[in-house]
Amino acid sequence: MKKCLAIFPLLFVTVGLSQRVPIDAVILKQTFVYAVKNDSALALDVYTMKDADRAVKKPAILFMFGGAFVTGRRDDTIYNAYFNSLTENNNVVISISYRLGLRGVQHVSKFNIKPFKNAVDMAVADVYDATNWTIRHADSLGIDTSMIILSGSSSGAITTLTAEFERENEYAAATTLPAGFEYAGLITFSGAILSLKGKLTYKNPPAPRLMFHGTEDKIVPYQKIRFFNRGFYGSGWIAKYLKTHNIPYYLYSEEGMGHEIAVLPMINKLPVILDFLDDYILQHQPYQIELNFKNPEQKPLMLQTSSELMKKLNQP
Repeated sequence: MKKCLAIFPLLFVTVGLSQRVPIDAVILKQTFVYAVKNDSALALDVYTMKDADRAVKKPAILFMFGGAFVTGRRDDTIYNAYFNSLTENNNVVISISYRLGLRGVQHVSKFNIKPFKNAVDMAVADVYDATNWTIRHADSLGIDTSMIILSGSSSGAITTLTAEFERENEYAAATTLPAGFEYAGLITFSGAILSLKGKLTYKNPPAPRLMFHGTEDKIVPYQKIRFFNRGFYGSGWIAKYLKTHNIPYYLYSEEGMGHEIAVLPMINKLPVILDFLDDYILQHQPYQIELNFKNPEQKPLMLQTSSELMKKLNQP
């Protein structure tokens, strides 16, 4: 937990998270192991209403925490307001642990991208395994498998965006998912797609998505970073592609803000998230929305670079 506090040194005080939000009493939390890798058990938490009728199938939000592939927990209380809101509005929430491939890694840059690529690949494999577990247990959990939505914060957002990207581009890693399976949507907080195959493009139509991002984020780019055939495409750049190809999306840009947007919308933008689920997932509306939000009284809290962050996180 000390490392999580190092990532968000001021965030807790700013949004009142020093008063930890508990999981609401009406919600049932169950923990399961979904995979064992390298002799380590990977667990997930399932949040449902205690009085839920499991015969009525609901959308499921599969969530991945943030922490730069170095730290973080699936049950950190900074996510509880998000989990409470989603669960109490007729969704099942599944928050997963995944392998942290950059723990202890000191040197990652555009000239040495292999450790980062390996970390993303491991996390993508884990979210595919968690997806398969969810599909296998859908009946007992009351889940509609046609409405499984990926969601993630920071490194979790990178993973979910990249996992769906690789699925729609028919990467070999995605063949572990059932034939014909499609993610119904994505909700991401400060995410980007990692691709080593040139410009951003999709072979099959991507899922609708809600993307929150600070325009001054220096950890995960709002636009893009390109180096030869390598690309790291942030929410702003993804939206350009989706707009051009008539794919439904909602880009919520926080002007002047940094990487704190990896957490803040899960607390103060819950109505936007619920509206997205209703309009895009349940009603299948083909909207393309770009909202540029600026609060002159709100100051950015996290403007350090990715290298500065990694140096701090990997200190003994």
